[in-house]
Formats: sequence, structure tokens, C-alpha cells
Amino acid sequence: MFFKKPTPFSPKDIDSVIKACLENNAQAQKALIKLFYGYSKSICLRYASGVEEAEEIINDGFLKVFTNLHKYDFSQPFKAWMRTIMVNTAIDYYRKWQKTQYHQDVDEIDVVDLNEDIIGRIAADEILKLVQQLSPAYRMVFTMYVIDGYNHREIAEMLGIKEGTSKSNLQDARKKLQQLVKNTYPHLYLAYTLKTDKIHEN
Repeated sequence: MFFKKPTPFSPKDIDSVIKACLENNAQAQKALIKLFYGYSKSICLRYASGVEEAEEIINDGFLKVFTNLHKYDFSQPFKAWMRTIMVNTAIDYYRKWQKTQYHQDVDEIDVVDLNEDIIGRIAADEILKLVQQLSPAYRMVFTMYVIDGYNHREIAEMLGIKEGTSKSNLQDARKKLQQLVKNTYPHLYLAYTLKTDKIHEN
């Protein structure tokens, strides 16, 4: 019985890794995961409520990557192709487990705008933690619109909601996030409020 010799690959050459993965080379698959795990995690964490949920999305995402790898066009950037799969996997996860839209009463929240003076002083990982505290419905729309650049029509189609719902969820997500900033960083909030009050006095 004859066995085909595995195609050699270099972990530094993504095309060779992909070609080896197409032959179900387990070592190449491990190499691909190692190359893009951090990048995938940074995407999935934005859509998840925490690390554990993000890990589930990542695992499902890589499974889809290997299942659909034969569809990948080598003339296109692999990173962008993988990003689309990870985002879609996060959306699928949301639609599977979040059967009910979660809404919070944010109409009476007294907040200032998320001004650059405040956001600029908060580390990226801390902002991520605040976003993760949003309800699933708010977090999905906020991340898709603000971070990943989808418009409301696209969001509505992908999440199976009305365009108006996408818009209202985004508005409410911003209000809730502002409240979280105020509660978590009261010193920054107060400093900005005093600064703007002084400007108005002048």
C-alpha cells in the first residue's frame, strides 16, 4: 500500500501552510491556528461576553475555516477571508443562543458624549471590558456598526432584525456604554464635565 508524501510547508509561508491544510495535514492545521489564533481572539472577544464565550466562537470559527478552505481564493488576503468567517461565526453564535432581545431602560440616563478626551485616556482592553458588559443585542449591533463598519441595512439582514431595531439598539448601546464609562471612570467623567462647563462659562 502506497502513501502520498505530505506536502512540505513553512510556518512563515502562509500559502504553503494553507496548501498543506488542504491535504488535511494536522501539523499544518496547528501551524495555521498558531498563526491566526491571536488575531481571531481579538475579533471574537468584541462579540462575546467574556473569554469563555470567545473561545467557543473561535473553535467553531476555525472548524469553519478548515471546512471551507477549499473555497479560499489565493489571490485574496487570507486574513480578510478569515476575519469574515470569524465575524459570521460570532453572529451565528448570537443567533443560536440569544433567542430574546435584551433591552435595558436607558432613556433616563444622564450622560455626556463619549468624547475623545475621555476615550483617549482609557486603555483598549478596558474599553473592551465595558463593551462586553453590554447586553448581547446591544453588543452585537455596536460592534458590527462602530468597530467592523457594517451599515444598518447589512446588520439587519445578518441578525434577522428590522433596520429600525438596529438603529435603536445602537443608540441605546451608546447610552449604556456612556453610563458604564461614568460609573467606572468617574474621575475622567468629572474632569470632562468641569472642562466643558468652564468652556460654556467663557
